Amino acid sequence: MMRDSLQSLFTAIAQAQNLTQVHQRVMVTVSEYFAARRCRLFFFDELSSVDPKWQGILKFATSVEYNPVLRYLVEHHAPVHEALVVSPKAWRAICPRADHWHVMTGPIVCNSQLVGGIGLTRERGNLAFTTQDLTDLGAVCLHLSTRIATMRSPCVSISDRHLEIDRSKSSADNSFRLTPREIQIADLVARGLTNAEIGAQLWITENSVKQALKRIFRKLDVSSRAQMVAQLQNVLSKVSLMTESAIEPFP
Repeated sequence: MMRDSLQSLFTAIAQAQNLTQVHQRVMVTVSEYFAARRCRLFFFDELSSVDPKWQGILKFATSVEYNPVLRYLVEHHAPVHEALVVSPKAWRAICPRADHWHVMTGPIVCNSQLVGGIGLTRERGNLAFTTQDLTDLGAVCLHLSTRIATMRSPCVSISDRHLEIDRSKSSADNSFRLTPREIQIADLVARGLTNAEIGAQLWITENSVKQALKRIFRKLDVSSRAQMVAQLQNVLSKVSLMTESAIEPFP
């Protein structure tokens, strides 16, 4: 695909109506544009649902300690290919697969949080990804992040979905609303996750989780996780239903 077709790729992203179309149509076009052997859109909170036979590989591929490409993505929220962070010899030791001889990934961001990315690979014998590829992928990720934010919960603003906390239990002016991230953290608390586990799942620090819980407690005028969950039970069930309807299975 010629470089002048980048605008056509932006149009394809804008015309996608749901995540299924993004996975099945847009990713095919992205793969062709970058001459990639493999191209995948992934979300961090969906990796746990991957087929168990791949969990062992994912454990290493999604480890920022083991994978320097992913570590760069997490730290910088910017496109990166393997040659930017490691030598060819080091990369072969990390990932000896012939169909991952060259890799490139870019960020998907919602509400200032890294929620996923686009991963592309080329086989041994193919040309490496270039600086121009990184620039183009950055543009693609910008358009995709904007489009996905309108498709995927909990990226979409809770107020846009008209999901309000029970105002009769609010403090002060009875008009507060939790942010999407606070709703997400509260939901994970309700599922029994610890602060450390929540941080790992959302790719934020444990301290960020603690600070978010303090804000939630203050907004709800509660002093414990149990009180918070009890007060949010209704809205959390709505968010859960919305998430199930908004996130299609990965094809």
